[in-house]
Amino acid sequence: MSYSHARVLARRQLPRQLQHAWRPQYNMPNNTFSTSSVLAGNRAIVYNTNGDPARVLSAFSFPELPPPPPNTVNIGFVLAPVNPADINVIEGVYPAKPEPDVSLSQEKDRPLFVGGNEGMGKVLDVGEGVVGLRKDDWVVMTKPQSGTWLSAKNVALSDVLKVPKQGLSEAQAATITVNPPTAYNMLHDFAQLVEGDWIVQNGANSAVGQVVIQIAAAKGYKTVNFIRDRDDVELLKQHLKLLGATHVVTYDELFDKSLRAKVKTWTEGKDIRLGLNCIGGKTTTLMAQLLGNNAHLVSYGAMSKEPLSLPTSLFIFKNLTCHGFWQTRWYYDKSLEQRQELLKTLTALMRDGKLRGPDHEVLTIGGTESDVSASEKIRDLVVRLGQGMYGKKVLLRVEETA
Repeated sequence: MSYSHARVLARRQLPRQLQHAWRPQYNMPNNTFSTSSVLAGNRAIVYNTNGDPARVLSAFSFPELPPPPPNTVNIGFVLAPVNPADINVIEGVYPAKPEPDVSLSQEKDRPLFVGGNEGMGKVLDVGEGVVGLRKDDWVVMTKPQSGTWLSAKNVALSDVLKVPKQGLSEAQAATITVNPPTAYNMLHDFAQLVEGDWIVQNGANSAVGQVVIQIAAAKGYKTVNFIRDRDDVELLKQHLKLLGATHVVTYDELFDKSLRAKVKTWTEGKDIRLGLNCIGGKTTTLMAQLLGNNAHLVSYGAMSKEPLSLPTSLFIFKNLTCHGFWQTRWYYDKSLEQRQELLKTLTALMRDGKLRGPDHEVLTIGGTESDVSASEKIRDLVVRLGQGMYGKKVLLRVEETA
């Protein structure tokens, strides 16, 4: 008898009142969930309504997973990042909406949603009919908004992809499905770039921006990168250049009319063929004016929350083409084989040392912590993130409960 089978059998032999003791108690204040320490073996970071994450998120303990049904796998999550989009999903303002976790939701009118969209898990057990995966393999989720801020879950085989362990860190694997593919696809899907071509981008110190710099350098593309001015701006410029940036410029410098002449000198008069925008507003208008003939401007964010306004002359006389890019749509539109090929390409860049993992900090939700303590910890995290108090990517490690 396997360990998981034994645990399930032991639970079935417990009194009925204990078998159901782990169900959430919705009359607890501040959306906190009450669970039983007797049966708990796992934990999830959940919410049952949209709103301020610092108010609606709670830690919720639940039992050990039963054996996986056919064509499914049980996975234990190792690390799961907290991305800005994850916060937007919880707030209810993100276009992609998650489905409630039916294995946790005990009342139809009070569904539970598990936070997180990205993460790396380790296979714990495989169901009948599963081919290509075995215990301890690393996997990532391919289904958007699956819920990854938890210690373990059962998933369909079709919702995961195997990630090679060799040459990859846990942090690299946990962050491989959002920012790296966004950067890679924007560099390859719009302009047909060749070695020596130039691109411009704003938000260059963002997670996507830093991946753009590294992939561009690996391909031989040259980059002009715009960042916000700050006290340690020279250190940031140095960091980005070490990643492979050709030039790093502040937005203050962008407003200086002399910059156009400098850029023309840098490029030796060669047209800049691709611009990447995650900011919007006036700075993007100015950046777009640096683009050459038949260029493409790709927008994948709007961090300034200001509208994007472009001169009509760019479209008439330079034949500018504008696009929007959303990695989630790419996943919906592409086949499993295309997803696998992209993952293979990105892991090769990582193994070859051409694409680093993000600077990160791991926040562990310990297995011996109470749900109340764990809830306070996750709420404090989102408050601090909102205040800009983390300069690194935060990765969650949600441990099994003791």
